[in-house]
Amino acid sequence: MSFLQKQRDASRSVFMSSVAGLANTLAVITTILGAPPLYSHTIGWIQEFAAQHYGYGIEGPTSLVWAVTCGSVVFFSSRMSISTAVPMLIMTLVARFL
Repeated sequence: MSFLQKQRDASRSVFMSSVAGLANTLAVITTILGAPPLYSHTIGWIQEFAAQHYGYGIEGPTSLVWAVTCGSVVFFSSRMSISTAVPMLIMTLVARFL
């Protein structure tokens, strides 16, 4: 492997790790802003569903599990979207201007 190839691979590695860091940071921000509204709009239905199908008294654990689920769904879906969109945006801009 030539020196130029090693340097190109290292710069790609730095770029992709930066994209991953940006995606994680933006996903945390999105989770902080997006998970509470998702939770508050759906928790009533989820607790009612759990009580009807699993018995009364399960509402407390259900709310905790649902909070973690909402946070995970928002975080991972936003991280997936952002980590896909950023390289595509950069490739589009490079193709447009070169």
